[in-house]
Amino acid sequence: MTQSRTPQQIPVVVLAGFLGSGKTTLLNHLLHRSGGSRIGAIVNDFGSIEIDAMAVAGALGDSTVSLGNGCLCCAVDAGELDGYLERLARPSTGIDVIVIEASGLAEPQELVRMVLASEHPGIVYGGLVEVVDAAEFDETRTRHPEIDRHLALADLVVVNKADRTPDAGRVLDLVRSLTDRTAVVPATYGRIDPELLFDCRPDEERVGQLSFDDLHRQEGPDGPEDHGDHAGHLHTAYDSVSFVSEVPLDPRRLTPFLDSRPEGLYRIKGYVDFGPHDPVNRYAVHAVGRFLRFYPEPWGPAEERRTQLVLIGSGIDAATLAKELRACEDDAPHADERGMWGVLRYVQDPDGGTADEAWTGPAEESWTGPAGES
Repeated sequence: MTQSRTPQQIPVVVLAGFLGSGKTTLLNHLLHRSGGSRIGAIVNDFGSIEIDAMAVAGALGDSTVSLGNGCLCCAVDAGELDGYLERLARPSTGIDVIVIEASGLAEPQELVRMVLASEHPGIVYGGLVEVVDAAEFDETRTRHPEIDRHLALADLVVVNKADRTPDAGRVLDLVRSLTDRTAVVPATYGRIDPELLFDCRPDEERVGQLSFDDLHRQEGPDGPEDHGDHAGHLHTAYDSVSFVSEVPLDPRRLTPFLDSRPEGLYRIKGYVDFGPHDPVNRYAVHAVGRFLRFYPEPWGPAEERRTQLVLIGSGIDAATLAKELRACEDDAPHADERGMWGVLRYVQDPDGGTADEAWTGPAEESWTGPAGES
């Protein structure tokens, strides 16, 4: 199905992980495998020589912002970050997703707070991706015990360099035990499917794209980039569920389903028809990790009214999810003044906030909502 956000907003993905985990390799891979999608990168380097910025091959013009002097949350305040986001979110750039690659010493919680606190109407939080080095994970936990807290906050964990240790299975199990319902995927050379993070355009000629295809016909930072056998198997790292209903959904049933999203479910996107609960609007839904937001928009005059949802995750039970969504159908829905309350908690108001909170789940103790209020 054709997917859009209403109003059109660009997801901002925070890419974090300790030094050497493979964040830049993963970012380079996303750039290379983005199809026709344009990625704007905010690269946060540690030290005076911006090595990571130079390693993001082929980054051109206004498509990359590089921040020096260590931790982004120390280098800029939320207002300054808004300036960088505004620069990348201009319609003239044609950018589809923004990735903030954090320094290996950055504090992910503060980075996410800054994105959630942004007042820019053209962007939306796209998730915290934490990259870990499978071969060095035990040593990393010894040197940086705070990694356990970082993993608990992540929306997606990429266990990178899984090919470099015979113990990858144990590391994956350990990482999953340290997360809370978070999707965990193994990777080599940072290769994950971009569809996990954002909607890719169909492949097309990328005029002025952040392309480094020519450069990456050579070796990547972590070794040779194999575009043959491995490229066709990226999808095996995640599962997806497509759900279509010609029957309106009951918001009083759908909201509890969304509030208790199961382990491994990373993204939900699509449109919901609530029937007589709101006969004027359909609701675009954007969920990533614990973040959830609805966008009401009027039905088109000749538009067929239906619910269309896609759910993406790792290790999810597709049949159970489809069954639970089917249970949200209401063959004889009644409209009442309280029916939509659960949904309206996640609708952004004109001032940029929501009636309640856009961040759900067990991490509520650490997060204060979409506007970052404390």
